[in-house]
Amino acid sequence: MYMAKVVGNVVATRKDDSLVGYKLMIVKRIDVKENFIGNEEVAADYVGAGIGDYVLLCKGSAVRVEKQKVAIDMAIIGIIDTIDV
Repeated sequence: MYMAKVVGNVVATRKDDSLVGYKLMIVKRIDVKENFIGNEEVAADYVGAGIGDYVLLCKGSAVRVEKQKVAIDMAIIGIIDTIDV
């Protein structure tokens, strides 16, 4: 899992049928001090996150365990309340 901040959203009126119903959010990974690391990526939102939220991301086959026939490689699976270091 990764930590990230939601920095925007993507609107795609034409997409694979398996993506219908999912919000597509632009996320940027963060470290424990909430500093941005890496590049922006797009993740399917499983939990109702919004712009400005800090979130937990999961990548790869783990995001398709229950939804096996979807074209998703990264998903937001949780909204972070606090980070204690």
